[in-house]
Amino acid sequence: MRVPVKLLGFGFWLFSFNFAQCQECLRENIKYADIVPVEKASYADGETVKVNCVAGYTGLYKLKCEKGEWKKSIERPCAKKKCGHPGDTQNGDFKLTEGTEFVFGATVVYTCKKGYEMASRINQRTCRIQGWDNAVPVCEVVKCPAISTDGEVTASGNTEEGRYGDVIHFECVSSDKMIDGSSDIHCEETGKWSDVVPNCKDITCIAPVIPNGYVVQPQPEYQKDATLRYKCNETFKPREGIPRCAKFGWTLKPECDEVTCELKSTTFGVKKIKPHGKTIFRVGESVEITCSEKHWFFGSKEDSRSFTCKDNGVWDYEPVCAEITCETPYDQNVYRPYYYFIGDKKLGAITSYRCESGYRQTAAKATCTRDGWTPKPLCAEIVCAAPNIPNAEIDGGQRENYKINSRIQYKCRSGFEPEEPVQITCDSQGQWTGIQQCTKMCAAPNIPNAEIQRGHQRPNYRINSRIQYKCHPGFEPEQPFHITCDSQAQWTGIQQCTKMPKLCLELFLENGFIYSHPSNKEEIFYSCKTGYKPFTGNWWDSVTCRKGSQFDEPRCIREEECGALPSVHHGKLTLTLHDPETADVECDPGYMSTDRSIKCTNGRWKKPVCKEVVRCGIPPNVENAVITSKPEEFYPDGSNLTYVCRSLYLISGESTVSCRNGTWEKTPTCQETKCNANLSENMRSDEHWGSEVSVRPGQTITLSCVGKGYTLQGQREITCQSNGEWSSAIPKCEETKCNANLSENMRSDEHWGSEVSVRPGQTITLSCVGRGYTLQGQEKITCQSNGEWSSAIPKCEETKCNANLSENMRSDEHRGSEVSVRPGETITLSCVGRGYTLQGQEKITCQPHGEWSSPFPKCEGQTTSCGPPPDVNDADTIELKKDEYNTGERVVYGCFNKYILDLSPSFSRYLTCEQGEWRGNIKCLKPCTVTVEEMNRRGIDLAYADRQKMFAPHNDYITFACQWGKVLEGDRQLRQQCDDGVMTLPECVGRWE
Repeated sequence: MRVPVKLLGFGFWLFSFNFAQCQECLRENIKYADIVPVEKASYADGETVKVNCVAGYTGLYKLKCEKGEWKKSIERPCAKKKCGHPGDTQNGDFKLTEGTEFVFGATVVYTCKKGYEMASRINQRTCRIQGWDNAVPVCEVVKCPAISTDGEVTASGNTEEGRYGDVIHFECVSSDKMIDGSSDIHCEETGKWSDVVPNCKDITCIAPVIPNGYVVQPQPEYQKDATLRYKCNETFKPREGIPRCAKFGWTLKPECDEVTCELKSTTFGVKKIKPHGKTIFRVGESVEITCSEKHWFFGSKEDSRSFTCKDNGVWDYEPVCAEITCETPYDQNVYRPYYYFIGDKKLGAITSYRCESGYRQTAAKATCTRDGWTPKPLCAEIVCAAPNIPNAEIDGGQRENYKINSRIQYKCRSGFEPEEPVQITCDSQGQWTGIQQCTKMCAAPNIPNAEIQRGHQRPNYRINSRIQYKCHPGFEPEQPFHITCDSQAQWTGIQQCTKMPKLCLELFLENGFIYSHPSNKEEIFYSCKTGYKPFTGNWWDSVTCRKGSQFDEPRCIREEECGALPSVHHGKLTLTLHDPETADVECDPGYMSTDRSIKCTNGRWKKPVCKEVVRCGIPPNVENAVITSKPEEFYPDGSNLTYVCRSLYLISGESTVSCRNGTWEKTPTCQETKCNANLSENMRSDEHWGSEVSVRPGQTITLSCVGKGYTLQGQREITCQSNGEWSSAIPKCEETKCNANLSENMRSDEHWGSEVSVRPGQTITLSCVGRGYTLQGQEKITCQSNGEWSSAIPKCEETKCNANLSENMRSDEHRGSEVSVRPGETITLSCVGRGYTLQGQEKITCQPHGEWSSPFPKCEGQTTSCGPPPDVNDADTIELKKDEYNTGERVVYGCFNKYILDLSPSFSRYLTCEQGEWRGNIKCLKPCTVTVEEMNRRGIDLAYADRQKMFAPHNDYITFACQWGKVLEGDRQLRQQCDDGVMTLPECVGRWE
């Protein structure tokens, strides 16, 4: 039984050993780049190990063994150690041999700038474990040998120790000598001068070969200041100016240019050109041009013609095909032509239009044709034909037609009406107004034993006239009757008056007597005897035999008796019941008597009077008004009342009214306060439609003119005030015109006479008339939209050649410095004072066009001094400037902070005074600036400098770094160089963009 127990124990141990071995972590399973291998080959479960990076790298790993696997607790991957910036060398640069960062193992190689050489033995640095090895290399400037000259030549510049870029300038001591060789040499990057030291020789010039020309009286050699005379072949012209021999050759290159004419427009409006494709023509050559259907040659209105190049290089006529257009018909009685014809005026254009007052349209629309606007005329004068009025005669004879507003007078023949002369007028529509036809009248009627009661006796009566007749007494009918003149000039309603039969009886009057006229027995008159009176109260009376064959009964009563009651105007009397000699007075409404009753005294009734009551009732109602006193039922004559309008209303008329004779005077009205304006047809308001504007106080209207050619005269904005008046006068739209009064020796090609008045857009061409006058100013001026000319109106001044002589020049014919001569006159010029020579023609003549026959000469001398040196961009002189410098003196310039002098062969650090002129070129190279905003936008930062250092001089470098979490995009390097103010910046983007 012992053997099986032992075997079981050994098996358990073997299982435990294998299990423990499976829980270990092995060194070979640690697989990271650039690390130092750990010390042991395996580690037990739960054991921790630190893993370091190899030399030259930074980083750390910390691992723990868990159940046979390594678990990371710290992980900082191994990366090459950074060395920082390797250091810049003055006048040099460096470049990484590989990679883009300064890390362990990186090598930078230094090179010197152009003109500098390496002074150090070693030109590179490598990033080691301790940092950069070696020192920063040094670059020294390249130097050239000293310069020596002979006595005839002077040298200016750094002649003793020339450095790269230095320039030596040479000049001859004598002003009559010139440098034979290079006047400027510079120190090259090889340490040698660009040329040898020159010598001096006499100033001479050689006659040049002039194509298409020749030198007049050529000489083998020309001395200093000698002039060159040359002429050009036919059809060629010389350049302006006279060549003169100077230190640097001829002052002006003698050349002959061929006289040509250029055909500028070859496509616009052109149908055919012969010869085709040619644009430059010699003198005498011609071109034939045919314009397209809608184009012609402006002025001649031809569509095909030939043009020839004249010997002065000008075409005999302007070879331009202009688009056929119609001019605005200003002189055709068109209403506001600038408005209706403002648009398309090309051939075939159609536009509506209106005519001026007194004219009518001959067509509904106008069409632009080659002959101008049709129909012709656009507007015909409106006239009235001779009037045809039957039975009338026109005063002064009759014409075939009459103009608008013409007035004529006619008169109807006898027996026709109207009887008075009639005046008629030709209206704006060509129709006569005021015509009255001559109609026949009725002759005066003859009705025996009758008389006109209403109407007048006339020889003739108009149609519809009515006359009232009444038969004489004793004739019937007794009632009046009317007769009427009918439309046929005949009387209707006529009645004959016939004698009435006698029917009244004889009367007997007690206490009186009667009388009747022998011819009229129907009416009798009577009176009473002494002590009696007629009942009516009069001292005599009459009675009439009325139809019915009875007289009114006459009565005579005693003088002391009361007869009939008297009549009362505007009232009546009534006898009282208790007293027959008393009567009550009753006046009509509105009338009043001072007596309430009257009495009969001694047979006489007192005559009462009913007078109108004088008083006024309630005054008239006025809307939007109130009276400033309490109301009364009646107001006595002479009462005064005052009306007051409500707010925002104005009283119209007298505010105080009076009661006069029972009637109130004319009462006022209250009208709403408004400002009114009637706008002209060429004015509009921005706030209203139409021509009538009515606004309340406080409101403002903005006015402007419509249509081109009108200008607002006055305030553009006006405001309605509380008193109903505008804040300023209503402006007016006046037609915009440009006016000119031409002098007697000036004319306009487009107008007759001295007064010119044109509308905006129109151009006038001015010229002088008569010989001896020259136009001073623009030949063509255009009327602008504001009524002003495009330039001042020119003047015709007497043609003269003028000159202001310098202080060292005189004229043999004139005193003083100002010379003014007429065409044909010649002046002789010369220089005064030593050292001055006349450059140009000695004698010059005034030409007809006011110019000299040759360029005006000059007196030139040997100027040896210069004024203050000129200003240079981004630089200033090192020393204070003087007012005067002698020939040979130079001024050194220094650039502003961060700017660098350009020392390339074309530039230098100084300017030199040479014979009165400053010579030399100076240029300052600009620094580059970088803003924080620009770097943020591109995702970069400065790698080795403070963020506030945002600039770099020319040729300097700035190294950038990507912001955290971003990588470089594209091929641009993080290290960039400044080139005269320009630097290309790199750009970094997010890793996943």
